[in-house]
Amino acid sequence: MLIVTECLETLQVGERAYGAMAGLALGDALGMPTQSMSAACIRRYYGGSITTLMDAVPQQPIAPNMKAGAVTDDTEQAFVLAHRLIEDGGNLDNARYARDLLQWEADMKAKGSLDLLGPSTKAALQKLTEGASLEETGRFGTTNGGAMRATPVGIAFRPGEALADAAWRSCVVTHNTVQGIESTTLVASAVSFAIEGERDFLRRAVDFVQALPRRGNWSAKASVLARVRHFMDWAEQGGHDLDDDEFALALQRDCGTSVESNESVAAAFAIATRFFGEPTRALCFAASIGGDTDTIGAITGAMLGAWHGAQGFAASMLGQVLLQLKEYNHLDLGATVTALCALRDADDGR
Repeated sequence: MLIVTECLETLQVGERAYGAMAGLALGDALGMPTQSMSAACIRRYYGGSITTLMDAVPQQPIAPNMKAGAVTDDTEQAFVLAHRLIEDGGNLDNARYARDLLQWEADMKAKGSLDLLGPSTKAALQKLTEGASLEETGRFGTTNGGAMRATPVGIAFRPGEALADAAWRSCVVTHNTVQGIESTTLVASAVSFAIEGERDFLRRAVDFVQALPRRGNWSAKASVLARVRHFMDWAEQGGHDLDDDEFALALQRDCGTSVESNESVAAAFAIATRFFGEPTRALCFAASIGGDTDTIGAITGAMLGAWHGAQGFAASMLGQVLLQLKEYNHLDLGATVTALCALRDADDGR
C-alpha cells in the first residue's frame, strides 16, 4: 500500500505517536517467527518470504510455536521503559529502571519464555546485582537493546538536548558505549522528528546525532552513525536500482543483520529509506531478511509509524497484533501513548 504524502502532513502529534508504538509492535510481531534464522531457513520453513503474520514453527530457535501476532521482548521492554518514564515524570530513575528490567525477565521465565534479555542487557544487569555501579555495568554493551526500546523516548521528548539526555539515560545502564548510545539516540530522534512532522526525519536524526558530543565507552567496533549514513546513501543511490531480492542480499552481505547495533540499526534505516512510502512492505521485508528480524522490524516500524501513523499499516494485521497486545500482554497502548505525549507537551526541547 503506497501512502500519499500530502495526506500525512495533517496528522496530529498523538496520531503519529500512536503510529510509532503500533508500528514497533507490528514490526516485532512480523519478525517474531523468523528471528535468529537465516533467510534460507525462513524460505524453507515458511514457504517463501513473509507477507503476513505467521505462527512460529517448532524449529524457531527463540520462540518455537509462538502464535501469529505475538510480540517479543522488543515491544515488552519498550513498554517497560515507557512506564518508567511516565512514573518518573520524564526524569528516568536508572536504579528503578534496572529493577524493572530484572522483574520483567523474572516474569518471562515464570511463563516459560525463552525470549529474555539480550546479551548486553543481561550481562549489565547481572553486574548490577553483583554490586557494580550504574556507570560501569554497560561499558561493553554494543548491541541493539537500547535502540529497540528507544521509541518511548522519541515520543516523550521533542528533538533537542533533553531528548539526547533521556536517550543516554535510557541505555547507559546496559549499553554505555559509543555504539549503544548512538544507536539509541538515532532511533529516538528519528521518531521524535517524525512526530514533529519533519518528512526528512531519517536524515534529521543522523545530523542531530552527528552534532552531539560523543558519549560512552570506546569500542573497536564500527561506528553506528557512520554505517547508518552509508547504508542510507546506498539505499537511495546504488541500491535503488536493485530488485528486492538483490537489495536483501546486498544488505545481508555488506551491512549485516545481527544484534550488533552497527548492523541491525543500519539495516533498519536502509529499509526505512527504500520503503519509505510502503510501511507494511518494509516490515515484511525486514521479517524476511534473516538475523535479528524482530528488532529490525520493530525499529523500522516505529520510525515509519511515527510518520505515517497507524493508518499506514495493513489494518487487519495491525488489529490482530493490538488485540493480542491488550488481551495477552495486558498492555494498554492508547493510555501509554497519551501519557508519553503529556510528557512531550511539558518538554520545551531545549
